[in-house]
Amino acid sequence: MYQKIFSGKTDVGLKRENNEDAFIVSPEMDFCLAADGMGGAAAGELASRIFVDTALEIFSKNTNHSEEQILFLIQKAFSFANEKILEHVTKNPEHEGMGCTAELLAFSDDGFVLGHVGDSRTYRVRNGFLEQLTEDHTLVQQQLDEGLIAHENVRNHPLRHVILRAIGLTHELTLDLVQGKIAPGDLFLLCSDGLTDMVPNDQIRDILNSDVDINQKAGKMIEAAKTAGGDDNITVVLAAII
Repeated sequence: MYQKIFSGKTDVGLKRENNEDAFIVSPEMDFCLAADGMGGAAAGELASRIFVDTALEIFSKNTNHSEEQILFLIQKAFSFANEKILEHVTKNPEHEGMGCTAELLAFSDDGFVLGHVGDSRTYRVRNGFLEQLTEDHTLVQQQLDEGLIAHENVRNHPLRHVILRAIGLTHELTLDLVQGKIAPGDLFLLCSDGLTDMVPNDQIRDILNSDVDINQKAGKMIEAAKTAGGDDNITVVLAAII
């Protein structure tokens, strides 16, 4: 069984008045998450908080760390949070359109399970190489996959924030699940688009490979996003396998 070290930081950024992002790092329960609220002001903040609270409630009752059980818990967390947000909107129609994107990463003894919805992302650094484990659920990503736009046009595309999937938008939530084995030295990054819109992958890779501790790496990425403009809330969650 591998030891894990977690770190998480969030920042309102330089252009927003409130922070709609939320995160958890839980060494005790071997999981972490990052969520990015949408729907404006209090509604987006509430949506990400509903996801956080739902995941905490579900994982706190778990004592089984098998991969099958973790897979079930992740699916349950996304499904329950989705229904809770939809239920809230039914009772509070002024919050129509609220929801959140989310990354939830949990560990078994020798593997990981990742749940992903939206345009937040999860990366892994292994042997110095940065790999994006998730694919954005956005209109621009769909157009890229279909060959309608070039990769170099994605970063500044005017429609890059049109999200096709998020928690709380429809009763039929399609969840991406990624599973794999872990190895000593692996470093996982969960982040909101407030980081990836501002900081290119090669700079993220260099920070993650830098010779500082995990908390400093999280702080450096927040600062890099703010130096680049800080257009959105920025959330960074790290999980290192040692």
